Amino acid sequence: MVKSLKNGKNTKLKKMIKVSKYEFASESAAQTAIDSLPHIEVEGENVPNHKHTIVKLGHIKIQDGIYDENGEETQAPVLSENYHVDVLWKNIETTDEDGNVSFAHPSGWADAAIDLDSEGMHGFMGVSYQENKM
Repeated sequence: MVKSLKNGKNTKLKKMIKVSKYEFASESAAQTAIDSLPHIEVEGENVPNHKHTIVKLGHIKIQDGIYDENGEETQAPVLSENYHVDVLWKNIETTDEDGNVSFAHPSGWADAAIDLDSEGMHGFMGVSYQENKM
């Protein structure tokens, strides 16, 4: 792929990827959504045949724990009730007959999508969530 740089940024990359953050009611609900993505069977096992990058963050910390001067925990951290997943989507754009490009969450993912005002607790190696969110 030829990289197209504009103001030091790879503009071609922006057109090919989107970053989304999701909250599922449980780990199994997240896994169901992941399993719904394209896959093939290889030697009796389902193997993804998509190029998306999926990171299972789990139940993320929403409040720090409290520790005394000796480092002993006096109050445990508070974890989210929901199970979190970040995805770097690759090549999910669709183009209509007029050449307009649009992006949409795959089936089963939109209801779990969240929108953050920050980059969040996880990032994809320099790819800005804010600049590439769906």
